[in-house]
Amino acid sequence: MDNHRKNKDFNPNNCPVTHCLNRIGGKWKPLIIYAVSKNVNRFSKLQKALPVISKQMLVNQLRELEEDGILERTIYAEIPPRVEYKITEYGESLMPVINVLQDWGLWDLERVGENRY
Repeated sequence: MDNHRKNKDFNPNNCPVTHCLNRIGGKWKPLIIYAVSKNVNRFSKLQKALPVISKQMLVNQLRELEEDGILERTIYAEIPPRVEYKITEYGESLMPVINVLQDWGLWDLERVGENRY
């Protein structure tokens, strides 16, 4: 079955923010990119790091990130076979963006925590 993303190239006004979100937007992709950058590079490790993601969703997101050149998948000819993911040089260019999201999230968690009481 062909895995076709309906919004991958949707960008009627050639907006750079839309373009970025078409590549890394959504609930899971930034978390997967961050996890792989921290050496959580095997499927089973990713499942443990993101326990609420379904297996099929993780597979789909990894395939899309690989298709977009953000992650690279390496298959080792061993028994049992081993597959590892790593961030490509192109994917590394996203780390400053991911880090800014992390910094903002930490700041906002503190802000929200201070306003709870």
